[in-house]
Amino acid sequence: MAKQVKLSARPRIESGRNSVKSVRARGAVPAVIYGKKTTPANLEVSHRDLEALLSHAVGENILVELEIQDGSKKNSQLSLIQEVQHHPVARNILHVDFQAVSMTEEISASVTVESTGEADGVKNFGGLLEQSIRSLSVRCLPQNLPEVITVDVSALKIGESIHVRDIQLPAGVTVEDNADLTVFIVAESSVAAEPAAPAAGAEAASPEVIKEKKAEGAEEKK
Repeated sequence: MAKQVKLSARPRIESGRNSVKSVRARGAVPAVIYGKKTTPANLEVSHRDLEALLSHAVGENILVELEIQDGSKKNSQLSLIQEVQHHPVARNILHVDFQAVSMTEEISASVTVESTGEADGVKNFGGLLEQSIRSLSVRCLPQNLPEVITVDVSALKIGESIHVRDIQLPAGVTVEDNADLTVFIVAESSVAAEPAAPAAGAEAASPEVIKEKKAEGAEEKK
């Protein structure tokens, strides 16, 4: 299941480009929280705390209990990290989006699919394991959300495949993708056979050279 962690936050009153620079200058990351029953609000969270949280995550789905400190008031809101923006070169975090969720309402999320084990067709017959789908769209309560979906491919032989309908999901989790879609397949290796080497002592055949026949009676130039 997705790991639930706590993260401190506080309202971000300033707005505009200069305010964002000020937020980052004090070691924080601009953030926003939104949801079906939540009024969008600008927040800021500690850059160091957010980095630590993301570095320990197994999958992309992280349940966060945001502890929002507004003066003397402290409000707790369960949320899901929806998007993290990074600098294209420095890779430091620029912005983070939180989606407010409820423990009693189902959510839809994309979960990464990973294989486990070595397919029989790969191990013993030189086949290639191909993965057509990298993530699945699932629906469940927040507390049942998987961090990652692992699929055992050990029994797959050449030409055999695993479809969405074949994947065992945790209790309380349903898949929203087409059940007939192929997720994994073991394909036969497409390496072309090398041309046979010529027999020992055999000489390479040389192309026949056809010379133009001189017209009869033509004299050679001196």
